[in-house]
This record gives sequence, C-alpha cells and structure tokens, in this order.
Amino acid sequence: MALSNSQYEEIMHEYNKRQLKSADELNRRTEEVIRVIPEYKVCLDEISSLSISAAKARISGNSSSLTSLHKDIDSYVSRMSKLLSSAGYPDDYLTPSYVCKDCKDTGYIGNEKCHCFKQAEIDLLYRQSNIKDLLSVQNFEHFNINLFSDDIPEGYSVSPRQNMKAALEVCKSFIEEFPSGKNLLFLGSTGVGKTYLTNCIAKEILDRYHSVVYLSAIELFDYFSSKNDHYEYSGLDNSDNSLQIISCDLLIIDDLGTELINNFTTSKLFYCINQRLLEKRSTIISSNFDKQSLLAAYSERIFSRIFTSYNIINLIGDDVRKRK
Repeated sequence: MALSNSQYEEIMHEYNKRQLKSADELNRRTEEVIRVIPEYKVCLDEISSLSISAAKARISGNSSSLTSLHKDIDSYVSRMSKLLSSAGYPDDYLTPSYVCKDCKDTGYIGNEKCHCFKQAEIDLLYRQSNIKDLLSVQNFEHFNINLFSDDIPEGYSVSPRQNMKAALEVCKSFIEEFPSGKNLLFLGSTGVGKTYLTNCIAKEILDRYHSVVYLSAIELFDYFSSKNDHYEYSGLDNSDNSLQIISCDLLIIDDLGTELINNFTTSKLFYCINQRLLEKRSTIISSNFDKQSLLAAYSERIFSRIFTSYNIINLIGDDVRKRK
C-alpha cells in the first residue's frame, strides 16, 4: 500500500529522531574521550589535515603521495585504537550506535525499504486501525470452532459450526485475493462471531502491509457529525482522517444499525459505500439486522449497492460468548 503523506512523514520523523540521538551520543562520547585522552584530539587533527592533503593528491593525480598519506592516516587510526584500549574503552566506543545496523537508521538500503521500515509501517497501521489491542486476542490463531454448536437449529439445514466453517473459507479467500475490491457483509444476531471474524480479517490484512480503518457505525457517524460544518452534503472534508475513511485499503463498519438512523447518516453511509465501490476499495460491514430490516432502515439505493456488490454471509446460532 502507499502511505499517505502524513503517515510517511510520521515514520521518517522517527528515523530522524534516531539519527539525531545517535549523533548526539557520539559527540558526547568523543568529547569525553578527548577530555580523558588529550593525545586523541591530536590524532584527530592530524587525520583531518592528512585527509585534506590526500584529497588534493587525488585531484592532482599524485599517486605516490596519495599512497604515503593513506599510510600515515592508517598509522594514526591504529594509534587512536590503542589509546582507547589503554584507557579502558571498548573498541566500538566511538562507533555510531544504531537501532537498525542494516540501514543505519535511514529506513532504506539503497532505494529499497529496509525491513525495519516495513515493520514501522505495520506498527503505524496497527495503531491507526483503531483495534490494535483487540487483534492480539481476536485472530485466527485464537479462533475456536468448537464454541459453535454442532446441532442443526430448527428451520436450518446446517449447524452453526458448519455455517461458521463455510464463513471461514469465504474470509480466507477474501484475504488471499486482497486487494481485489471485493466486499463482505456479515449478518446475524448478537454473539454469533461477526465482529470476531472481521477482526481476524483485519489482522491478516494489516500483517500484509495494508491499511485498515475500523469504526463502529456509531463512531463513524459521530465523527461525521463532529465535522459536519466542514462537509459538503455529499462528501467529506480534506482532513487526513476523513480521507483515510475513503482511501484506506480496508474499511470496517461494525454494528451497522446501532446508530441513530436519519437523513444525515443515510447520506454519509451512501457516500462511503458508493465512493469506495467506485475506487475499488474493499469494505466489510457487520449488522444485527437481516435483509428486510436493512431495507426498511436504509434507502433503496443503499440497499441496492450493498446487496449487488457485497458477498453476504449469514451467521446463525446462539451467543457463543455464553459458551466460553
């Protein structure tokens, strides 16, 4: 995924802080050594002078003089090492210390992102997803299929466990194909696993360097309401948070239907859904409503967008949280 400008700047700001801290520490140690070993400063000054002479010799093409100067420099470097050792300092005492030795805290190795930068991306995306703490426990690794009953409820042809196994396959296909622009709608009563499944998906998507924004329906529309003076009727403002709702790789809207439903929330919901469909960005919605309740609560155009563009997963069974 491409980081937004503010996200990239936030990561690079941390690298700049690391470099400044390393430079400050090196300067402090150098000043300490010079104070304890005055001869060390003499060697530094001589190396500085010899380096200037070496640069001039290189420009003039005086190879014999250049060779001699390099030998003199090496001699002073060796002397400085012995001075440090004699004073009880470790060999690397005046070597810059880095959090990441591979990229020297620049974030890049050549033109490629360092592994530490990629990890910083993941860490940032987790923090901004709004569900970092939840994902440490609600993920596929902790998923327990045995919590779901193997008894077939009256009126159904499959058990909650069979139903959940089928839902898991859909979720895993969604993850493997991401980013595909596909969308999911989880329907079902309280405690059947809707939110848990969306969190499982969110963790997998985040771990693959994609941005995820998770908001309950109430949080989403509360945010819109707080910014209402800055919105055009059909769109969003240009603040970074607003743009992320549309531009994030995966938007999760949890518990749709728990918000106060009115013309304002309906218009914002339509804009989010429609704009993300146009930009082929995936959205996951969960709701306790069934199809008919959704149609009754929201406009025909919202219902049409969702039910023609989303893979609908109906989850059945009792509240599994009571079985833990």
